[in-house]
Amino acid sequence: MTEFSSILSTSNVRGAYRSSQELSGTPVPAEPAATGDSFAEILKGATANTVGNIRDAEAVAHKGLVGEVSTQQVVEATLELESTVKMMVSMRDKVVEAYQEIMRMPI
Repeated sequence: MTEFSSILSTSNVRGAYRSSQELSGTPVPAEPAATGDSFAEILKGATANTVGNIRDAEAVAHKGLVGEVSTQQVVEATLELESTVKMMVSMRDKVVEAYQEIMRMPI
């Protein structure tokens, strides 16, 4: 008896999916391309994005104090800032945890 996994290979499933999408007229998403970014480049980009978000939130808070923007916009910027900081703290903790795990490895 043939195993189910050998009947349905990944390429066959993708081909069937693409065929069904072409019939319905729905655009088929392209395969994700490997960007080749290094871990350091990804981390640098995330850090730069975080710094930009912090500066934007500070600018909105300053405009709120002056009365140029509404209280709602200040609250939204503050909440976005809070989630950004939480995410970066979480990333930092994971990087430190990975470093400590590497340091515990026997040579």
